[in-house]
Amino acid sequence: MKRDSRIGAWLAIAFGTLYFLVPLAATFLFSLKMRRDALSFDAYRVVLTDPQFQATFGYSALMACLTIVSGMLLVAPTAWWIHLKLPRMKGVIEFITLLPLVIPAIVIVFGYLHLFNSSSFLPLTASERSTDLLLVASYVTLSLPYLYRSIDTGLRAVDVRGLTEAAQSLGAGWAGILFKVILPNIRSALLSGAFLTFAVVIGEFTMASLLNRPAFGPYLQLMGANRAYEPSALAIIAFLVTWGSMGLINVFARNRGGIRCPGSQSS
Repeated sequence: MKRDSRIGAWLAIAFGTLYFLVPLAATFLFSLKMRRDALSFDAYRVVLTDPQFQATFGYSALMACLTIVSGMLLVAPTAWWIHLKLPRMKGVIEFITLLPLVIPAIVIVFGYLHLFNSSSFLPLTASERSTDLLLVASYVTLSLPYLYRSIDTGLRAVDVRGLTEAAQSLGAGWAGILFKVILPNIRSALLSGAFLTFAVVIGEFTMASLLNRPAFGPYLQLMGANRAYEPSALAIIAFLVTWGSMGLINVFARNRGGIRCPGSQSS
């Protein structure tokens, strides 16, 4: 009976692996068929040397970094304070952070356009830079479910109250406790949230398209509508970027240091 269960588990793993790898291998093989008579990396060369690819990917990467920083500054102190002082509010905050999954992105961005158009009290669509700011705010909203849950999971794994009280007894202020004690101890959770946010932002289409910004998502859609082999190459590149990010999470998680409080002396 035990042997049968092991065989079933291995069959499930094999089926799942094939279900994942076969479409990926087919996409990769198709991306190599830009030449009729031979396999080549011409599609990758065309994509990587395309100035529009470089500009849109760089723009989305910058927006992703700004979104990660803004989201961390918003979510990390909030989640820490909820765990420390307002544990009864966890359900309410979790419900609020789930709303971007329930409300379609197109509804959110139309609401932003209505509130912050050129004739409103805060015309964030009046210039390119202010529209970029509105796009970052939109991305922060869109990434809230992933960012909050990553940080919340990290905080659940450490003794938030004990670390805070120990740091206070050593004379640390609130800012010092957050940035020197709490955040270093949830570094892997922060990295998970950061890379998930990056993945969400780098391929997002709706908000960037409706705000008319030169992002990577609209570029992907344009390539998919007008080219044959280049979209497959882009899909493989996006896959490698995503899995590279996941690998970095594991690397940083393994190198995570021990718990320290400000003012403690090394022996």
